[in-house]
Amino acid sequence: MSGWRGRWVQWRNARLSDPRFQRFAADFPLTRPIARGRTRGLFDLVAGFVYSQVLAACVRLDIFNLLKAGPCSADDLAAKLDMPPEQLSRLLRAAAALDLVEPIGGQYALGPQGAALLGNAGLGEMIRHHDSLYADMQDPVGLMRRGRGEHLAQYWPYATSGDPAKASEDAVAAYSALMAATQPAVAADVLDAYPMRRHRTVMDVGGGEGAFLSAVGARWPHLNLRLFDLPAVVQRARKVLQPLASRATFHEGSFLTDPLPSGADLITLIRILHDHDDDGVTQLLASARAALAPGGKLLIAEPMSAASGRGRVGDAYFGFYLLAMGRGEARSPEEIGGFAKRAGFGRVRLLRVRTPSLLRVLVAET
Repeated sequence: MSGWRGRWVQWRNARLSDPRFQRFAADFPLTRPIARGRTRGLFDLVAGFVYSQVLAACVRLDIFNLLKAGPCSADDLAAKLDMPPEQLSRLLRAAAALDLVEPIGGQYALGPQGAALLGNAGLGEMIRHHDSLYADMQDPVGLMRRGRGEHLAQYWPYATSGDPAKASEDAVAAYSALMAATQPAVAADVLDAYPMRRHRTVMDVGGGEGAFLSAVGARWPHLNLRLFDLPAVVQRARKVLQPLASRATFHEGSFLTDPLPSGADLITLIRILHDHDDDGVTQLLASARAALAPGGKLLIAEPMSAASGRGRVGDAYFGFYLLAMGRGEARSPEEIGGFAKRAGFGRVRLLRVRTPSLLRVLVAET
C-alpha cells in the first residue's frame, strides 16, 4: 500500500508543479474552485506572518475593546489612539479582510473573529507573548541548528537551572502569569469533558497560580483541592486560591526530582507533559502512578500531535514553539498512552472535547 501511495503522490506532485497544468486547472470549470482554493491557501502561508502582525497591532492598540460598545469611524479611532488616520485606515482595512473587524456604513464594527477573541481574554495575552516567539522565528533554520531560542526560553529559565526549586518569585512570574491568563478556556473544556463528582481529592501537579484548581473548586464544591509546584509558584497560588483556602492544600517541590504526596484519587497534569523531554515525562508519570492509590486516575490535558504528523496546532505551531522554548515535544495521544502504560497505568481513554485541534484529554486508570 505504501508503494502505491508513494507512486500516486509522485504523480500528483508532478502535475501540481507543472505550470501548464496549473493554468489548465485554473481555467477548467470542474477544477477551478479547487485551484483557486489551493492558490489562496498557498498565499496565506506566504503572507501568514503579515496577517499575524495585523492581529498583533489590533491587540496592542486594544481596537477590539474599543469597538465592543459599537461601530466607530476610522477617524475617531485614530484620534483616540493618537495614530495617523491614513495608517489606521490601512490597519482597519487589513483587519476587515481577516474578519477581525467589519465595515458598516463608513464605520467599523467588531468582526466575527474579533468578537470571538474578546470571548477568550487569555488569547490576547498569548498574542502579546508571541513577540518573543517571532523574534526567535526570524531565522527558523538558525533556530533549528541551535536547538533552542534566544528570546522565548527566557520565560522560564528557572526550569533548566540546576535547582529550579530555588527559583525566586520574580523568576517564575512571567511564565506563571501567562499560563494563568490562558487557563480559563482550557479548564472549561477539561471540566466539561471529565465530570469529577465521583472523586474526593484532586491534586493539580504543576498547578501554577491555581487557575485550574479555581475552576475545579467552583464547579465541584465537594472536592478537596491540592496544588503541587515550585515553592515560588506556590506562593503566588496561595493568593489566588485564598477564597478556597478551607479546601486547599499546598505542596512545594519539583515534580521532576521530588516524590508526589499521596492521598489524592485524581491527579491532573494540565499542559505539563509537552513542556518536557521523554525522561521528564517518564519520571513524572511514574511519580503520579506511585502517588495514586488503586482506583485512582490521572487526567492529562494538553495540545497533542496528530498521529499522522498533520496537526496544525500540535505539529506546526507547538513543534516550533517548544523548539524556541528549548525543551519539550508535542506528542500524540498514542505516544502519551504508551508512556502511561510503561509507568504502570492500565486502561488509557481519550475523551471527547469541544476543540480537539487545540486540546486533547486522556484519562489513565490505575
